Amino acid sequence: MIIKITKHAQDKMIFLGITKDQIKNAILRGSKFKQTDGYLAVYGYIKVAYKIIGKDIYKIKTVYMVK
Repeated sequence: MIIKITKHAQDKMIFLGITKDQIKNAILRGSKFKQTDGYLAVYGYIKVAYKIIGKDIYKIKTVYMVK
C-alpha cells in the first residue's frame, strides 16, 4: 500500500499525533463511506478522507479524530 499525503493531511497528522500506520489501518480495516470525491474511512477514533489514485495507491486528503 502506497499512501501519498497532502500538506494539509500531514499538518493534521502532526497536530493530532496520528501515524501513517494508523492511517493504513483505518483504510484497510475501517468502515468506508463513499463521498463526492473519494472515501471516508472510520476506524476507532480516527477518520481518514482519501481518494484511490491508482492500483494500491491512496491520496490522503485529511485526517481527524472522532469526537
